[in-house]
Amino acid sequence: MNNISFIIPAYNCEKTLKESVNSILDTNFELGDEIVITNDYSTDNTSKILNEIKERNPEKIVIINHEKNMGGGAARNTSVKNSKNEIIFCLDSDNILIPNSIKPLKKVLLDNLEAGAAAFQNIKYFKDDVNKITHEWHYINGKVTLKDVLCGKMNPISSGNYIFTKKSWKKAGGYPEKVGALDAWGFGLKLLLTGSSIIILSNTGYYHRYGHISYWTRERKVTSFSEKAKSIIEPFLNKIFKDDIEYIKSSLNWFEELENKPIRDNDGLIGKDGKVVYISLDKKIRYIIKKIIRRK
Repeated sequence: MNNISFIIPAYNCEKTLKESVNSILDTNFELGDEIVITNDYSTDNTSKILNEIKERNPEKIVIINHEKNMGGGAARNTSVKNSKNEIIFCLDSDNILIPNSIKPLKKVLLDNLEAGAAAFQNIKYFKDDVNKITHEWHYINGKVTLKDVLCGKMNPISSGNYIFTKKSWKKAGGYPEKVGALDAWGFGLKLLLTGSSIIILSNTGYYHRYGHISYWTRERKVTSFSEKAKSIIEPFLNKIFKDDIEYIKSSLNWFEELENKPIRDNDGLIGKDGKVVYISLDKKIRYIIKKIIRRK
């Protein structure tokens, strides 16, 4: 029960994949762990890089290749289904773990197995160099519940990079598929809707890359996130405050407006969102980052 299967969905990530994998292997990998990477029919040099990684670490790396592009949710589910351990950590292929950060996070999960998931408290945003952090997201302390993720986007399910049990994954029905870049958000929501919670480990974090053409950025240009978010939450509307159900059904942008119009849980309660902390930025850069955050 104590070992981790790290999962990485990989699609056209030739420039960032090695750095992500190495952040696991260098200081966060223990005997009995594994890294399960699903190549979602990449069209760049991702396959070549995966083969090189596998050749250097044959007993630590598992590679699965989709025969067609199936999307992030399917890639994550494929990795979990082919994992050998009961503890899962999802790391996106463009993000980086802080050295020696996983062991204390795993302890929090093992001490709170009934919760089902545990997350770092901070996301440290960078573009090219992890030594140049531009801003951070700071989640609330303690336990993140349904009402907290429905009042904004500064919470663990928006990033999807956290640790959880395979039991909670099964209970939630896995990652939603065919919802584009909302697969991670949708899975986190389903975790909470099916009785799990997410424990926050205070004063910890990981590095999150931005400023490139990410999965989220590509999807935002061509799809309605509110429609896809509605398809995820619709089977669970009995968990939502009755006065907000019609709003979700009728609004074209309820997901994008969560900060301005939070959705209440079925007790009518509004949760707490995290906050942004800027790191030595001038006003113009802060304004640009604020616009990016509001789009996410």
